[in-house]
Amino acid sequence: MRKLIYGMNVSLDGYTTAPDGDLGWSEPSDELFEFWLEQEQGIELFLYGRGLWETMSSHWPTADRLPGATAAEIAFARNWRDTPKVVFSSTTTEVDWNTRVETGDAVAEITRLKAGEGGPMRVGGPTLAAAAVRAGLVDEYEIVTHPVLVGGGAPFHAPLDGWVKLDLVETRTFPGGVLLTRYRRR
Repeated sequence: MRKLIYGMNVSLDGYTTAPDGDLGWSEPSDELFEFWLEQEQGIELFLYGRGLWETMSSHWPTADRLPGATAAEIAFARNWRDTPKVVFSSTTTEVDWNTRVETGDAVAEITRLKAGEGGPMRVGGPTLAAAAVRAGLVDEYEIVTHPVLVGGGAPFHAPLDGWVKLDLVETRTFPGGVLLTRYRRR
């Protein structure tokens, strides 16, 4: 059975984006970017909701060719393009970069993928992740908290029907007061 990880940058008040979708509050340091690169290189399949897919696919396919791109940005862009991806959407039809669209029941498809052979998968996008969390499919949470209050937006955690007990398995501090907390489901 494959491991499913949900991890994103989050504001101190629990949002993955500001109310207008702005991500400018998340200012990663080189050290934090290297952390995310290392994490993503260990993932065999990315699972995206439409919103996060649009954000990622608007930048990373060509980010390695931008003037001034760092070695880590180049490696991240190449890894992103090469890693297989599934986009869960009823409106997105055109995808590229080793990606397929899934228009059916997201929970059923994630359950099927998780039961298969292979390495870790990462679910991204708070709406898609919420469905996976409610279905009990997420094994691990990587929460990178930035010291900013954005006052609203897309919440990292959606309401649940019951408790999900977790064990803390890692903490790490990054420049600028950014804190990683990684939890595993009991």
